[in-house]
Amino acid sequence: MGSSVESDADTRLVSRAVSDLARQTRFPVVFGGLERGGAVHVTAISGTRTRSIEGLVVEAGRGLGGAAMIEKRPRLALDYRTARTITHDYDRAILGEGISTLLAVPVVVTGRPRGIVYCGSWTPGPVGDLVSRPAFRAADMLATELRVREEVDRRVAALTPAEPALPASAQEDLRESYAELRSIAASVTDPDLRERIAAVEKRLAGMSRPAAAEASLDVALSPRELDVLACCALGATNAEIAASLSLREGTVKSYLQAAMAKLDASTRHAAVAKARRAGLLP
Repeated sequence: MGSSVESDADTRLVSRAVSDLARQTRFPVVFGGLERGGAVHVTAISGTRTRSIEGLVVEAGRGLGGAAMIEKRPRLALDYRTARTITHDYDRAILGEGISTLLAVPVVVTGRPRGIVYCGSWTPGPVGDLVSRPAFRAADMLATELRVREEVDRRVAALTPAEPALPASAQEDLRESYAELRSIAASVTDPDLRERIAAVEKRLAGMSRPAAAEASLDVALSPRELDVLACCALGATNAEIAASLSLREGTVKSYLQAAMAKLDASTRHAAVAKARRAGLLP
């Protein structure tokens, strides 16, 4: 991610993950960072008593975290000082903090290591599944957020300026992409990423609308009403929509009826048509 905005978003994402993990884990020290230029840059730290970990940059294959990156699996050193299966390139940082037990969990996105989450303690102690589980969840959360970002970036890069009339196949692809993005957005917790996805959705919704189309409808649909209509636009039944959005079929029907009422439409097809004319759907 090259822009300063994206770098700031990365920093906030890792910072939030580390802060959440620090509240959930029994480890007193938590830190982590994402990969950039072939190395992981630690940007978030919680619970330390010194500043020795600040600015730590971990190369792939070096130290406990570098080994976790290469192997794409968690690595644990119950006694970091005497650990023989890792290199000790970062002893000054880790031992400088007084860390004895260290757990490193890689953040893996579609098979590629993208970062590391560390948990450490100043005294040695057993590390079972219950103790390590919060770190695994934090790494999974980071991986999910990064995977969604990559998908959004891919779709944005694939967008082309709208033509006066899109071919039918392109129109269908556009609507499927919109519906899928709505589904993705529902599972995202990062507010910055949700805002980016919303901007892409708005762009997609406006791409297929003719320049002369009427957009005078003053209608505000809820996110779930838009989700349901987006699925309706693909010809999905209420049961299929419910399965896709993890809702009850009766709940889908309620959202659809509310959207139809707001759009003053007597059928779902009319509601979709009015939503498109208003630029709410592609």
